[in-house]
Amino acid sequence: MSEYRDLIAAERPIRVILIDDHALFRMGLFELLERRGIKVAAAVGNGEEGIRKAKELEHDLILLDVRMPEMDGLETLRRLRASGVTAPIVILTTSNDDRDVVEALRFGAQGYLLKDMNPDELVAALQDILGGKTVVAPELATALARYVQGSDKSLHAESPFADLTPRELEILKHLAEGRSNKVIGRTLGIVDGTVKLHVKSILRKLGVHSRVEAAVIAVEKGLTKK
Repeated sequence: MSEYRDLIAAERPIRVILIDDHALFRMGLFELLERRGIKVAAAVGNGEEGIRKAKELEHDLILLDVRMPEMDGLETLRRLRASGVTAPIVILTTSNDDRDVVEALRFGAQGYLLKDMNPDELVAALQDILGGKTVVAPELATALARYVQGSDKSLHAESPFADLTPRELEILKHLAEGRSNKVIGRTLGIVDGTVKLHVKSILRKLGVHSRVEAAVIAVEKGLTKK
């Protein structure tokens, strides 16, 4: 995520792709972001077109709605990741369903935000996400924890962390708390590059594609409580 953190202080604006089927909201968000110095590379109304734009255009972040006809946001998210899109993807929606939150994180979203949030808070959240954090709307935190706890019975009894080293387990706990590589490195007294290598190893051993997926597994398995 270090390349995304650098964008915050870079001269060129952050480039965002908007995927939302509500034209009025899409236009309003377009103007809101542009006024705050964020460049909207594309604003489209469906998942198929959003996937095409993500492949064609340079971008730093994708904002994606959940409730869309034909292809909903979760399926769009899954297909974006399957197609190789690595930029942070943020769900921005009216849905406060905790199952949507969990599925979005499992499919590789770096954030889950609600449309009624304050514009300045939205921009701040996007900057945090570009800085490597995972951001979930505060009002959804309790629902997310409740859903994860209720899912414990369906989880595999065998620990997925058996192959992780003590240092990797330590870093995974920090990932589950939404901390960036820089913060983890400062806390543990190691450089960002070393943290990045450990994160890559963690993802490989857990069989996942993003740090968010690894964090969800850590929370589900109660690693953060230990």
